Amino acid sequence: MENTLLLGFLGSLIAGLLTAVGALPVLLGKTPSRGFRDLALGFAAGVMLAASFFSLIIPALDAAEIYYAGGPVPAGIVCAAILLGMGAIALLNEHLPHEHFAQGREGPEAASLRRVWLFVFAITIHNLPEGMAVGVGFGANGLEGGMPLAIGIGLQNMPEGLAVAVALMGEGYSKWRSWSIAALTGLIEPIGGLFGASIVSVSQILLPWGLAFAAGAMLYVISHEIIPETHRCGHQKKATFGLAMGLVIMLFLDVWLG
Repeated sequence: MENTLLLGFLGSLIAGLLTAVGALPVLLGKTPSRGFRDLALGFAAGVMLAASFFSLIIPALDAAEIYYAGGPVPAGIVCAAILLGMGAIALLNEHLPHEHFAQGREGPEAASLRRVWLFVFAITIHNLPEGMAVGVGFGANGLEGGMPLAIGIGLQNMPEGLAVAVALMGEGYSKWRSWSIAALTGLIEPIGGLFGASIVSVSQILLPWGLAFAAGAMLYVISHEIIPETHRCGHQKKATFGLAMGLVIMLFLDVWLG
């Protein structure tokens, strides 16, 4: 169990640190175009979409058939867990004060909070299910189950880190502070990683629930935040191309490494 928890923590930590790597261009004084950022975020959505199905939902169905007999029960369990995962992130989204990349304030009124922490809250909501997915992957099948997820989530963290840093610079923050805050948001993922790995380490019966819950949480983030953001400024074609590339690359990594 200790090795599983360590793998879940380290895997999600490395994936989270790639958020900082993705934000590095702001330190070089290079701000990418809006079209490129939407393409990159579309890529992130594609990676998350593929990871949700090929690395989480399908293994959840396989595990449910092992632990919960046959018939409609395994499918029902996975469907219920997906909805629970989506509902949990929806509740966080509703009750935690935050801002999306450029959609404005949501959640309860929080006038006393500085704008920078509203962004941090937003990315906390975003990164927790990603870290949890990596942790569940390692907790379920060790390196074989967690490595594709860690690589995929790490790849999609890079454009997200860049988007956050650029948004903060647009609000007047220095390039170093913008990069630092973007890097900090990625360090939330190991918390989710530990949580995900610990759930499935306690009891294998919880494995399909944990896998599908993480998938549902990620699907909510894709639909509610990433895709609408990539379409907001008229770059739908670039975003869709990025999504397609992210999806097939993650599928390839999952088959190759898994």
